[in-house]
Amino acid sequence: MNALIAGLAGAICGVLSGLGIGGGTLLMVWMTAVMGIAQKSAQGINLLYFLPTAACALFFHMKNRLIRARIVIPAAIAGCIVATGAAVLATAMDTGLLRKLFGGFLVIVGLTELFGRQRDRKDK
Repeated sequence: MNALIAGLAGAICGVLSGLGIGGGTLLMVWMTAVMGIAQKSAQGINLLYFLPTAACALFFHMKNRLIRARIVIPAAIAGCIVATGAAVLATAMDTGLLRKLFGGFLVIVGLTELFGRQRDRKDK
């Protein structure tokens, strides 16, 4: 039964990942809040989940010419460098602090989504 529920959660998060909405964030919440998985373990699982789902979504975004190499290459290089340091830092951090930081991040993203829509309308 747990495998079925995990598959369903993965499918829902996969839909969100394919849309570029951040299915991995929802997966983290599900793993830590619902399944009771430790924050650090959930982060590792989330990273492994991200690789194939991002590759699938990337294929279609590239096919539709939605990727701008001039922007993504420097961002990806900087992201890889900083992610390395952040991963080392996260493994050394207290889990309680890590959870609070992640919760704060979710609140900021949520508020941005709720109140940051005016900019999207102006771009159209």
